[in-house]
Amino acid sequence: MSIKLIALDTDGTLLNSHGKILTSTKEAVKKALDHGIKVVLCSGRPIAGLQHCMDELGIEGSAEYVVTLNGAITRDADDDIITKDLVPSNFYRKMTAFALEHQIPFNIVDVDSRIITSNHDINPMVYVQAYENKSTLYVRAPEEMPDDLEIAKGCFVGDSDLLNQWEKEIRKVFGKDLYVVRADDHFIELLNPRVSKGNGLKELCQNLNISSKEVMAVGDERNDISMFSFAGTAVCMGNGSDEAKKRADFITSSNDEDGISKAFNKFIF
Repeated sequence: MSIKLIALDTDGTLLNSHGKILTSTKEAVKKALDHGIKVVLCSGRPIAGLQHCMDELGIEGSAEYVVTLNGAITRDADDDIITKDLVPSNFYRKMTAFALEHQIPFNIVDVDSRIITSNHDINPMVYVQAYENKSTLYVRAPEEMPDDLEIAKGCFVGDSDLLNQWEKEIRKVFGKDLYVVRADDHFIELLNPRVSKGNGLKELCQNLNISSKEVMAVGDERNDISMFSFAGTAVCMGNGSDEAKKRADFITSSNDEDGISKAFNKFIF
C-alpha cells in the first residue's frame, strides 16, 4: 500500500544539530508534496515554533496540516484548529505548587503559544524554550490567571540530572490524571491523558480517511514512539534514543547525514 501521509518530528529529525533544515530534506519534502503526499509536522512545539519550518518547506493552505504540542492541538496550515485536547486550568495551581516545593523550573504553554511561569528566577532553558518557539514569556502566579485558562501542556524544565531525580515522583503525582512524557533530556511534559503524537495523528488520519498503513512516521525520541505504534512504517533517525530505535521498523542515518531524504527514497520514491 502506498504512503499518503508522512509525519515528521521536528527537533532532532527535521532540524539538524544546528537547528537548520538540510537542503536534501527540503528537496525530499517538496517532491513528496508535488506527488500529492501530505507532509505533517508532528511536534512538541506550539504552532508559533513551527510556522517558520512550514513556510520554509512550502506546507501551506487548508488542505495541509500540523500536529502541535505532542498532539494536544491539530491545525490546518491556515491556522484553523481541527482538534484539541487540553489540560484543565486548575492543574496550573497543582503543578506550580509541586514545582515550587521541589525547586524545579516549570511553565505551561497555552493554546496561543504563550509560555507562562510563576518562577521569577527564570531558568535559562525556559528562555531557550521561548526563543526557539518564538513565544512570548509571561510571569504569572496561578491566582493571576483566569478560571477558563486553556492549557495545552505543562513543562518541567531544566538540567537532565534534576529531571532524572524527579521524573518518577512527577509520574507518581500526576500520572493518574495526565499523560506524562519525557520529551527529551531537558523536558518532562504533562498533557491531557488523551494526548500523544500517535493519537493526534490518528485523529487527523480519521478526518482525512487515511489508514495507518498509508502513514510513515519519522522521529527520534520517546515522545515519537506513539506515532511509531500508529504508523504502518516507523523510521527512527540514527541520532535517536535507544527506546525509539527499538520501536522503529527502520533506522536511517542521522539528522546531519540526510536521514530524512534517505528514508523517503527507501519507502516512497
